[in-house]
This record gives sequence, structure tokens and C-alpha cells, in this order.
Amino acid sequence: DVEDLIEEETCVFTLSNLNYVKRTPLDTYKSQNRGGRGIIGMQTREEDFVKDLFLASTHDTLLFFTSRGKVYRMKGYEIPEAGRTARGVAIVNLLEIDADEKIMAVIPANEFREDQYLVMVTKQGLIKKTDMTSFANIRKSGLIALNLREEDDLISVMTTDGRDEIFVATRSGMGIKFSEEDVRPMGRTATGVKAITLKEDDYVVSAVKIDPEGQLLNVTENGYGKRTDMDEYIRADGPQKRGGFGLKGYNITEKTGPVVGVKVVSDGDDVLVINDAGVIIRMAAAGISTYGRTAQGVKIMNLEEGVK
Repeated sequence: DVEDLIEEETCVFTLSNLNYVKRTPLDTYKSQNRGGRGIIGMQTREEDFVKDLFLASTHDTLLFFTSRGKVYRMKGYEIPEAGRTARGVAIVNLLEIDADEKIMAVIPANEFREDQYLVMVTKQGLIKKTDMTSFANIRKSGLIALNLREEDDLISVMTTDGRDEIFVATRSGMGIKFSEEDVRPMGRTATGVKAITLKEDDYVVSAVKIDPEGQLLNVTENGYGKRTDMDEYIRADGPQKRGGFGLKGYNITEKTGPVVGVKVVSDGDDVLVINDAGVIIRMAAAGISTYGRTAQGVKIMNLEEGVK
């Protein structure tokens, strides 16, 4: 088997907005301090930027989920290795995806068990849970992972054990935390149920699985960010249920700009932040200050005019 001849190593996988993908050895990125300028992580065309960046093994199976709700699979080593500043290879050369499909999430998986689930969250605030075995045999031409409504897009996909807590964050700084048990498992072709009720013009930017030991890191368009403790998202009258409006999680101002992403971090983690000019900065999560839900955070990356 060709896989036995390939050394197993952890790599940084990078996916750009225009669906260019590459893998780079982890030691290419050195750690820096908060507020620095960062190093170039990928030379992108002007209209392109890095959308997803994650660590996985060359032997992991990677599941690629598209904006249209389809899923495709590849092995880590099948993605060509490229240098830090290279663009990588267009995903259409590796997967049989339609021209109007974009890759929204990549999930590294090395086993497909019944007690593991994939939880998907859409831009319009719908959530769907399907057990992992439904994705064990994916054809080259892909499979339907989720039936999407016309104006909706898939935003986030995560693996869970059936008892996890989910956090959904919106562009306007709202956030809702609820138990995954509020969401019953459904078949591959179902649409899902409501995760959060959105106010007008708002939409979901991130959905993450809660780690009770970790904190929520919010990052905004103008390079501001903060960490917030998980228990700030428990109401006085008890835990939130899925489908509500949620609680204010970020004080959005003209200075900060809207929320662009939320991740769960622990003190020992490093965070990679990237702007749409392709500049990456890597910093210790512990170096980003902790504030309450309604604070506006601190500057974590210096941006030049017009850069987000």
C-alpha cells in the first residue's frame, strides 16, 4: 500500500478562499508576540485570502464540505506539499466539485464510528447532526451531507461525541451556547433545526465545540480580539436552549468592526491570525487578555489601511 511508504507527519494544511489548498511542514512557522506584523503565510492573488488553516497528519482522511452541502474525501498526503509562500494547487484539480461550489470546512478523520457525530451549522442559523458512519463510504463524485435552503450556506462542521456543548457566534457579536443533546441525529439528506434566532441583517460567522477547560477567543474585522470564560454564557435562569437569540458576546464598535471568527483556546495553545493581504501572525493564546462578554477587547494584530 502506497500509504505505508509515506512518512506520517503533522502538517499545516492551508485552504484559500478561491479554493487553493496546500500542506506545509509545521516547523515552517515560528512563534511571535502579540501585536506584531507577522510573516507571509501564502502569496495570494489580490482577491484571494486564506480561509482555513488546520493541523492534521499526512495519514488522516480529510473530509471536504462545500458551501452547497456536499462532502468529498482525500488522504492528507494526496494534497501536494508546498512552501510557506506558495499558493498551492486548485482544489478542482484534486476533487470533482462544481464550478460554483466552495470548500467551507475540512475535517480530519481517522475513524468512522457510530458514537461519533458530524455537526453542521449554516449561515442562517440552522444546525444538523449526523452520525459519522454515514460518511465512511464517499464516492469520488461526493455525497450530499446536508440539504440547504436556497439562500443558505454551510459555515461550520465539527466532530462530536453526542454529549458536547456547541457555541454559535454571529457577525453582530451575539452568541448562544447549548447542549448538543438538544439536536437529535438526522439522516444525511435532512435540512436540520434552528440553532439560533437571528436579528435582521445578522448571520452566523462561527460555530465551535466547547471545551470546559478552554476559553472563547473572539476576533474582529479590524484586528481586535479577547478571550472570554465559557461560564459567562450561562443565563441567571440556567443554561440556554438551542433556537434562542443568545447573549451579547462582543461589544461591536466602529473601531473593532464586526466579529469574523470565534475559536476555543487554552492557555497552552498558539493562535494563527491571518488578514486578507495574506499576512499571518502566530501568538500565544495566553498573551490575549481575558474580558467579559460585553467588552470590546484589545488590538491583537496591526492592520494597514483597508486591510481586514
